[in-house]
Amino acid sequence: MTIDPIKLTADLIKCPTVTPAEGGALVLLEGLLSDAGFTCTRVDRGEVSNLFARWGAGANGRTFGFNGHTDVVPLGNPDDWSVDPFGAEIKDGFMYGRGATDMKSGVAAFAAAAIDFVTNTPPDGSIVLAITGDEEGPAVDGTIALLDWMGAHNERMDHCLVGEPTCPNKMGEMMKIGRRGSMNIYFTATGEQGHVAYPHRAKNPLPAMAHLMAKLAAHELDQGTKHFDPSTLAVVTIDTGNPVDNVIPAQCRATVNIRFNDDWTSAALTEWLTDEMQAVAASFDIEFNMRTRVSGESFFTPPGELSTLIGKAVKAATGIDPELSTTGGTSDARFVKHHCPVVEFGLVGRTMHEVDERVNVEQINQLKSIYGQILVDYFA
Repeated sequence: MTIDPIKLTADLIKCPTVTPAEGGALVLLEGLLSDAGFTCTRVDRGEVSNLFARWGAGANGRTFGFNGHTDVVPLGNPDDWSVDPFGAEIKDGFMYGRGATDMKSGVAAFAAAAIDFVTNTPPDGSIVLAITGDEEGPAVDGTIALLDWMGAHNERMDHCLVGEPTCPNKMGEMMKIGRRGSMNIYFTATGEQGHVAYPHRAKNPLPAMAHLMAKLAAHELDQGTKHFDPSTLAVVTIDTGNPVDNVIPAQCRATVNIRFNDDWTSAALTEWLTDEMQAVAASFDIEFNMRTRVSGESFFTPPGELSTLIGKAVKAATGIDPELSTTGGTSDARFVKHHCPVVEFGLVGRTMHEVDERVNVEQINQLKSIYGQILVDYFA
């Protein structure tokens, strides 16, 4: 049994899977994997569809896992696309469509590699595919739900590869061995509304908020660590909702995003932010409060067996030694890292989330070859 990853990528793109819609993608994969001898279980939770597939009994030998997602971000304005966003059209060696890069091609490559491998050279061990429909959304009922289900049913992975696009410009140049943490902080400053001609009768929250935001934005969190770039803080919005110019508003809101390295935890950052906020509140006599939403903590998989295994397969296929990186945003690896060692490797991600998202067709075959070689070497 040989699965064409290019055709499978096209079939997946044609499934309209804007989060949290399943769109037929997991049904398609479940059919292919079941036919190849995988035991498949739908692990749906809330509005989210997820698929767990295992080949092998799991009692003997090691278990290698792949993780990925079939859900995609919204299209934006469909009229801005030069092709049907769900048409999987091929032009000049590229396949176009939402999810072409992020990450239906990655899922197609590791599913095809796994099916071919167990069909042609059944390993002494097991292979797990954990595929979610909730990576681009809130991500609370996706990979987390799969890992919860695995824990409740004594399922495990000894090592896991997340197939997200990891290469900035050239196939094979980068794998991710960690990710920065991410948190959003929502501030509210409350004063007293009044007429702009009589500011002494009001209590304006805007100067206090502006001062706090300027203070946070100017602060150097750190200078980076051995494996991570410096942490960053960005003020992303300051809002009053004030539609007129002759009223001092009673309230002002602001949002800050922090991407933090392994010098920090979200708890330590929350403590620092609270101290800064309270100091400004006391100085301006303005009431402040804040709430936080943590998308994930910083994590790091030390270079070793897994990164060496992946690097060797990438070098054999591309001639490139991939850089071990912790750059970029968040991914579901932040959840998998609680379960087992995890590394990310996938295609070039230049067009992910863009209009006319597209993937180099030949690189899909190349990625399947890399994933297949990883399985061969892992179970050798």
